[in-house]
Amino acid sequence: MRAASTFPQIYICRTFVDFRKSIDGLSAVVETELKLAPFSGALFLFMSRRRDRVKVLYWDRTGFALWYKRLEEAKFAWPRGRDLESDVVTMTSEQLEWLLSGVDVWKIKAHAPLIYEKTS
Repeated sequence: MRAASTFPQIYICRTFVDFRKSIDGLSAVVETELKLAPFSGALFLFMSRRRDRVKVLYWDRTGFALWYKRLEEAKFAWPRGRDLESDVVTMTSEQLEWLLSGVDVWKIKAHAPLIYEKTS
């Protein structure tokens, strides 16, 4: 697989996908359910219902590529919050690497920004 930082966008399909689907089925999900263009060069992530498998689909200018990872004893963290309005979520290449390494990127919180004002 290409380095994640080379993709213009990384999208996650929040709903679980039937993992019998392959390239044609997943590209149809991108078009019909996510309302995105599968030929855009973006990376699309799909999760199995058991959350121990992830499929990654992308178009590389000459054809589709499909990458598959299965965890043996753990589960992937996956966005499920009801506060998210869409079935598609974007992430950075850094977050993707963390996710595939076992980090729950949805619980990571940055420090609150500090704003100092000059008082006279």
